[in-house]
Amino acid sequence: MAVKLTNKLCTILKFSILEKFLTFFYMHNLKTNFEKIRRICKSVLAKYLYADGNLERYRNKPRMNDLDIIALSLTAEALGIDSENYLYGKIKSDYPQYFSQLPDRSNYNRRKRRMQRYIPWVSESIAGIIDPEADRYILDSIPVPVCQPVRANRAAICREDPTVYPSRGYHASHRLHYYGFKMQLVISRSGVPVHFGITAANVHDVNYLQWMNETQLTDCELVADKGYLSLGYQTSLFEESRIRLITPLRANMKNRLSGWNAGYRYARKRIETLFSQLCDQLMLKRNYAKTLDGLFTRLCAKISAVAVLQYTNFLNNRNINRLKHALAV
Repeated sequence: MAVKLTNKLCTILKFSILEKFLTFFYMHNLKTNFEKIRRICKSVLAKYLYADGNLERYRNKPRMNDLDIIALSLTAEALGIDSENYLYGKIKSDYPQYFSQLPDRSNYNRRKRRMQRYIPWVSESIAGIIDPEADRYILDSIPVPVCQPVRANRAAICREDPTVYPSRGYHASHRLHYYGFKMQLVISRSGVPVHFGITAANVHDVNYLQWMNETQLTDCELVADKGYLSLGYQTSLFEESRIRLITPLRANMKNRLSGWNAGYRYARKRIETLFSQLCDQLMLKRNYAKTLDGLFTRLCAKISAVAVLQYTNFLNNRNINRLKHALAV
């Protein structure tokens, strides 16, 4: 009897180990995940793509088309590969035949930056599929450091644009002094990224509201924290785009009515969780960009990679925000 139980236990353990191995293999296999993400990108960008898989017309046809460039950049971000040098080393050692059309690394970086305005289309299209009738959105900001504060006086990276350049800032909820930018992120109620932008670290959050008309959001609620509290912007957003800005009031504001309630406080937890996932899995605060263009492209890829992982869960009827488990199918 003991022998039979032992054999049965060994069989269960073997299957458990095999299952864990297969899960690990599919989660970290670059080729497999590239194919998954490429299919998703192709489906959501179908109306923008030409027959050859490009988003633009080229006089000389490139070796790797635009769809593959976008899919590869999103795959790298989804797998936590934040260095193109490491990505190219892994491809050349493990998948040299499969990625035979891959351009050289500098060409790949230039092509990826050229795709900067197309990459957000992935997250916008996915948001329209997952949340087609969304009427409530959440807005918040998160620090994006470019170097340690001690190096700020001699740092020369990401300063080519005189209107948006890195600066010193303080993030109260993280209790963090840093040098760099702030990313302003708008997500739907279910957590799918819809729009994002960057400002200098020393720009107050409320100043970002003047660009909210560019998000093309209309007739909806926008839930934010006290950093976005402004009667002027609240009025203009409602008059121009029918956006109802909902924020809590400060303790010393006695003569104003507030629509804030416990439900909005609970809804805002979704974006805080997403920020934690961005910092943990997609390493938002660790990047190697040397130009503002490169930094913005990297942020576009990270945000769209989140949307792709959510869409993968959506297709498999799972909780869309379990990002770490999305590629384990």
